[in-house]
Amino acid sequence: MISRIDLRGSLPGDLRDVLPRADLDVEAALEKVRPICEDVRHRGSAAVREYTKTFDGVDLESARVPAEAIGAALEALDPAVRDALEESIRRARLVHRDQRRTDVTTQVVPGGTVTERWVPVGRVGLYVPGGRAVYPSSVVMNVVPAQEAGVPSLAVTSPPQADHGDGRLPHPAILAACALLGVDEVYAVGGAQAIAMFAYGTDECPRADLVTGPGNVYVAAAKRLLKGVIGIDSEAGPTEIAILADHTADPVHVAADLISQAEHDTLAAAVLVTTAPELADAVERELKAQVARTRHVQRITEALAGRQSGIVLVDDIDAGLAVVDAYAAEHLEIHTADARQVAARVRNAGAIFIGTHAPVSLGDYLAGSNHVLPTGGCACHSSGLSVQSFLRGIHVVEYDRDALAEATARVVALAEAEDLPAHGAALKARFGWTIPGEGR
Repeated sequence: MISRIDLRGSLPGDLRDVLPRADLDVEAALEKVRPICEDVRHRGSAAVREYTKTFDGVDLESARVPAEAIGAALEALDPAVRDALEESIRRARLVHRDQRRTDVTTQVVPGGTVTERWVPVGRVGLYVPGGRAVYPSSVVMNVVPAQEAGVPSLAVTSPPQADHGDGRLPHPAILAACALLGVDEVYAVGGAQAIAMFAYGTDECPRADLVTGPGNVYVAAAKRLLKGVIGIDSEAGPTEIAILADHTADPVHVAADLISQAEHDTLAAAVLVTTAPELADAVERELKAQVARTRHVQRITEALAGRQSGIVLVDDIDAGLAVVDAYAAEHLEIHTADARQVAARVRNAGAIFIGTHAPVSLGDYLAGSNHVLPTGGCACHSSGLSVQSFLRGIHVVEYDRDALAEATARVVALAEAEDLPAHGAALKARFGWTIPGEGR
């Protein structure tokens, strides 16, 4: 059901070459999304509606979801789901509110200061995927940090679901989550055409400065293509879980957590890195038993058997840490003795979950952390979605005459060294074309 990689004895020079990873050919998808994005650029809403009919089988009169449909979805929401979403929102707000940045002014020299101002982007488009599963939790994870950052204009888009309601709207749970968050600008658009809609704007949807949220390979390709036209958070790929475990881990819990992420998609990655061969054996037995009891047996089985999943055997925790840092998982669980101390040594992960009572599923919904995280090894250089994702730092420079005079000679020296004399001249012009203090 799941392959093994034995790295005991010695680790290869570049671990990334031997670790499991899903194939995600964004470059190939680029050529498929390019004409779609260009068409939306030139024809706007008409192109968006045509691609929605082509790919989703839905003929829209308007891409924007009526306000009454959003309200009706909240009214019809299961009370237990509403309670869970409200608590998810409350906990996410607590965490993300503490991420707010404050302006800082530094006095560089007497009379000279640099202030870093933190300013939210003006408008964001928030993408919530459809497909095999529905993700009202992703509405929470996208909207809350944007709101806490103070973004003045935000819109949510999600593909229409032909199997729900009149078939022309996003899933009602997504609409209900929008209602709970006070979001009334929602579009029934998915795929590359949704990213292009936010990037270029249409007569229905004003263009945005930034687009965030995970999606399929075509969404990722559209983000790559349009980066620069619009800001992006990341090119999210298939979800991943890595678990670093030793002989103290409970195989029942480890197997259940691997399965929980494999449930997302046939390309989802589930990787166990362990120092204990006996744990590996026990987890394999548990996988067979637990998968048979799940609702999505075929999907999970395919994900666990795929090249992106596996059990990696290592000699010790140090080797295990080297492996998980090379893998740079979206989600990393630590099931070891002294799990907190081991977790503190991890350098590369989207989010870290410590011990058996902090499974990834908690983070997906209710931990208060954000579940929009870097995938495909990008956690070695990128962070998950946060308030910071929606802010821009702007340096504000203020010098008085004396402070500028003190700096002029050095600016002129550096400008001459770079053969950019007009840079220095811009300062000398303020002092009668001489360098203050020269010749004294």
